[in-house]
Amino acid sequence: MDHLTNVLTAISHPTRRAIIGQLANGPARFLDIAKPFDTALNSVTKHLKLLERAGLIERRKQGREVFISFRAEPLREVAGWVHEYERFWNERLDQFQQYFKNKNKETKS
Repeated sequence: MDHLTNVLTAISHPTRRAIIGQLANGPARFLDIAKPFDTALNSVTKHLKLLERAGLIERRKQGREVFISFRAEPLREVAGWVHEYERFWNERLDQFQQYFKNKNKETKS
């Protein structure tokens, strides 16, 4: 559950979600990632550290430059966790619907 907590924490902030959106288009250098944000570079660094701790990004050195890439695998864990609750609510809603169908039949009789 600890890893799931890290991933949920990482995607909880709009700036980090925007960074993920940016990196979904392909690897980028740090300054390219930071450019669209009206914030200090130190702040972007902190956001990247949280994303990296969650396993959502990885850094790859190519010559003198470091490229940051998006890793989608941790989001599968979140999707699986959410899916469990989706199943729970679908079952409850089906029961709710069946209750009203039965109630409707009783009143018509």
